[in-house]
Amino acid sequence: MPEDQPVLQAIDLRKHFPVRGSRPKKFVHAVDDVNLSLHRGTVVALVGESGSGKSTIARLLAQLMPVTGGQILLHGQDATAKNRTAFHRYVRRVQMIFQDPFGSLNPVHTVRYTLTRSLKIHRGRLRGVELEAALDELLDRVQLRPAARYIDKFPHELSGGQRQRVAIARALAADPEVLLADEPISMLDVSIRLGILNLLRDLRDRLQLAILYITHDIASARYFADRTMVMYAGRIVETGDSESVTQDPKHPYTQLLVRSAPDPDDLESRARGARGEAPSLVAPPSGCRFNPRCPFATDLCRTEVPPLISVGEGREAACWGYSDRPDRPSLGSVLDAYGERPAVDVSVLEVDR
Repeated sequence: MPEDQPVLQAIDLRKHFPVRGSRPKKFVHAVDDVNLSLHRGTVVALVGESGSGKSTIARLLAQLMPVTGGQILLHGQDATAKNRTAFHRYVRRVQMIFQDPFGSLNPVHTVRYTLTRSLKIHRGRLRGVELEAALDELLDRVQLRPAARYIDKFPHELSGGQRQRVAIARALAADPEVLLADEPISMLDVSIRLGILNLLRDLRDRLQLAILYITHDIASARYFADRTMVMYAGRIVETGDSESVTQDPKHPYTQLLVRSAPDPDDLESRARGARGEAPSLVAPPSGCRFNPRCPFATDLCRTEVPPLISVGEGREAACWGYSDRPDRPSLGSVLDAYGERPAVDVSVLEVDR
């Protein structure tokens, strides 16, 4: 495989959920025309508010639900799992880490049972010394040492961070190439979130994993991810390297999202500048889906969907304000529109390691 070829790629990904009992038939437009690429040894963050479609994308890439449209490619080949055997081959290479480590682990089974089952599914019927060595290796990879202290414990006997490490170990049992991490730290105490991110970063570097990191916390995206994609109401509105996206956001929604990051010196202003609420995805607004909340919206924004437009090296924003059309909106200063706000500060993550 060429080094620049993505391990996992989504092309024009769409997911529409039918609304039960609606007449005429209506659909929730959860994901529309999303393109993303995951490369070995890199982390891509998918950032957005609740309900924007982030977790739906993770489940589509994990093939836990069928796509409405678009294509999923693994090493450049169509990866659609059409039967159980194909799905089994796929999940050996693409594993998912869920948000709630207590809910994703069976409470009636020990760590030994959970990891043994995963090893036997993906690596065959290991027994005896080989099985014990594989279990020790998995727990060592996620820094649960010594293994004997944790191997026979039940989930309720572990802390939240330890449970999440066991969930990560279970995913690693398949020797995957891709990890889909769906808000892996949001259910954890603030004091241990950084440790989980550092663990995933270490695994990325040592195992050359491609990681999709889903979060609503743009500060952690800046700290952890190489690239950041911002999602709003089912569409990608901005992409670029994490430092640039978080420190110099171009799309009006990204600017609003940056303002929502905790600022210990200005807590009262966190919500200032927010205009309205996210739109209904059953009947999304025409044109740019952010236009009802955008201070720069024009008739063009309300009628035509903006493409991702280049706004710098390796950066794109889905905003007509950056086009060369004569009827484009005049962006002015987004900071003036939303109220001055310091750039994202990752010091909010600087907690006990």
